[in-house]
Amino acid sequence: MLKTDGVPLFVEELTKMVLESGLLSEREERYELTGPLPPLAIPTTLHDSLMARVDKLATVKEVLQVGATLGQEFTYNVLRAVAALDEDTLQSELSRLVEAELLYQSGFPPQARYIFKHALIRDAAYQQMLRSKRQQVHQTIAQVLEREFVETTATQPELVAYHYTEAGLREHAIPYWQRAGRRAIERSANIEAVGHLTQGIALLKQLAETPARLQHELEFQTALGTALMATRGYAAPEVEQTYSRARELCQQVGEAPQLFSALWGIWYFYIVRAELQQALEVARQLFTLAHSAPDSTLLMIAHRALGAILIQQGALAQGLEHLRQGLALYHPQQHRSLVFVYGQDIGVVCKQWSAWALWLLGYPDQALQMTRDTLQMAQEFSHPLTLAYAMTFSATFHQFRRETAPAKALAESALRLTTEQGFGLWMAAAKIVLGELVEPGDIAVGIARTREGIAAWRATGGEMSLPFHLTQLAEAYGKVGQADAGLAALAEALSIVERGGEHTWDADLYRVKGELMLMQGAAASAVEACFHEALEIARRQGAKSYELRAATSLSRLLQTQGKPAEARTLLSEVYGWFTEGFDTTDLQEAKARLEALSREGRR
Repeated sequence: MLKTDGVPLFVEELTKMVLESGLLSEREERYELTGPLPPLAIPTTLHDSLMARVDKLATVKEVLQVGATLGQEFTYNVLRAVAALDEDTLQSELSRLVEAELLYQSGFPPQARYIFKHALIRDAAYQQMLRSKRQQVHQTIAQVLEREFVETTATQPELVAYHYTEAGLREHAIPYWQRAGRRAIERSANIEAVGHLTQGIALLKQLAETPARLQHELEFQTALGTALMATRGYAAPEVEQTYSRARELCQQVGEAPQLFSALWGIWYFYIVRAELQQALEVARQLFTLAHSAPDSTLLMIAHRALGAILIQQGALAQGLEHLRQGLALYHPQQHRSLVFVYGQDIGVVCKQWSAWALWLLGYPDQALQMTRDTLQMAQEFSHPLTLAYAMTFSATFHQFRRETAPAKALAESALRLTTEQGFGLWMAAAKIVLGELVEPGDIAVGIARTREGIAAWRATGGEMSLPFHLTQLAEAYGKVGQADAGLAALAEALSIVERGGEHTWDADLYRVKGELMLMQGAAASAVEACFHEALEIARRQGAKSYELRAATSLSRLLQTQGKPAEARTLLSEVYGWFTEGFDTTDLQEAKARLEALSREGRR
């Protein structure tokens, strides 16, 4: 019984076999037998059929096999340089392969390109060669590319790497896999980069362990870490494994320049996992290395690392000062290439964290200008991962200011970019923000989307900023009257805080907890204790924006308790501190409450 396995190509091949047998003649719109039908040797598989066709073309088989070694698609010029045939013979045999419908031709020699009709045809031709013959042809192709196609070798080093690998010449292939990986990173083709670099590392591990081999692997591992951070997320286990291996290699080869970037990758892994004590220890090692160099570029990066950690720990002013020192050392043109080592532009990152800190410290207008500068800088830089970073951070910043429209526009742009580029962590961040920004009538949908985004964020290993987003989620639950669910979200946020030490959002967390408890009908003293806790945290951190929100909530509670004077005094002291941002929602609400309290006091 004939089995085609549902492959149309098999049916085509069998039909062609019968037509070429001479047993049929064409009559108008049909075929007729020319004589008795003898037994036919029908191949039982597609592979057998294809092999039979290749064998029948014995005089052109070598051309077909060299083409198959080149790949599914190849150019006339490269084939001519590799095949040991004169021009007329080569063109004649290629014409036969095209007529036999094994190859498709585009253009005319010497600019012609050839494509195998089907990958299975290419495979059949390739597999007919002895292994030793295949290796010899691959070696010839690699050497021809190096010698005669310098531009192709420069722009597609992975081709040379592949052919040397298949030729069994590992030492020749490894440098090309490294070039291919770095070139892919520079093009933001990070998935490709991971493949190229992983291939190179696999070949390296087949070589004897020498100092040179260890040094070479170190270069591969640090490059691979950059690509993995983009594709898997900074907190993925693969990232930690890659950079830990890089650090281990630094210890084996002695003090190496790559130690700083290896520690940087480990630092990033810990900070995104919100394991801040570990991140702080690594940041101190970065400072030690930067000072011992001494190298202003490394010092700039160390300031960026420590500044972000301090802000996450709630030491806002200290963190901002480190970021300012980092920015003072930053020069856009000089430091542009650092994105290919550290993932994002350091200047953009310093500015974005500075904007967050400025808002928290009570300077909403300065923070807004800093965010606008950051976005413009990222857009001009044209580095996808830097832009994704800036857009998601900026969208969150507009959430701070309670500005839905710009936050939503930025999050939507970020989602498009991150989906296109495959930046899983930042894609999840954009989804979280979009879930939090739904219209009042769609809050239930927004809650589901936010939960989905949080799950995606956590799937990358990320915990950073989740206390903020869980607080936003708790507020959303409150808006639909689900105080219990909101308090559960806050309990989840507190567990992350206690586990990792991210205290940036503590003040607002306790404020929202008080609001939800009030909604539940909890005792006034318990609610008031939450608001006071929020005030104390905000004052200790210097977080004036959160102090204003806590004071507004507490003043509302005091007013309901018949204490308008105390409520007004509390709120006016905090409101009076501000010198900017009077068009923001928080300050407008505080002003309206103060005016209401003044009217009540005059009655």
